[in-house]
Amino acid sequence: MEALGFTYHKIFDMTSKPVSDSLTVMTEIVLPNDTNNLNNLFGGQLLSWMDRCAAIAAHRHCGRIVVTASVNNVSFQRPIPQGSIVTLEARVSRTFNSSLEIFVDVFLEANAKGKRLQANEAIYTFVAVDQLGNPIQVPPVVPETDIEKKRYDGALRRKQLALILAGKMDPNNATELRALFFPDEEKK
Repeated sequence: MEALGFTYHKIFDMTSKPVSDSLTVMTEIVLPNDTNNLNNLFGGQLLSWMDRCAAIAAHRHCGRIVVTASVNNVSFQRPIPQGSIVTLEARVSRTFNSSLEIFVDVFLEANAKGKRLQANEAIYTFVAVDQLGNPIQVPPVVPETDIEKKRYDGALRRKQLALILAGKMDPNNATELRALFFPDEEKK
């Protein structure tokens, strides 16, 4: 890149960005081919919609190719019947070196008045990659609202737990988790 007269940092801005910059909203209608035998939205279809919405939010944040690394949590709180209007809202909750944690909230329009009920939520992890598929650095995210700050703070604990479960981190080095379970240790 240097031969072209510019450097990596001039192309890709590593300036912190607010969570709101990554907001992605998708709206879908549940059609018959989207349903299971009970005429409710098939879970796999919802996962596909959430993955796309989260991918767009991750891309909006870093402006790079992103790939799904994991689906860390999916909570199917209520069935979504055929004919329902479903709104998905995805936002970056925290970034690390090359990864981005994305929260996806799924709402169901309960009636013609447009009253929304939260039906599901999920947490996805994406990794930003270059054209060769190698992980690359992503800009930091700045939480502004109370819910954004809560999700931001919890992201490090979720990451540490995932690393421990994958055998990539010694539990004794999981500072955030240790503080959660052994708060008196910090006072010593």
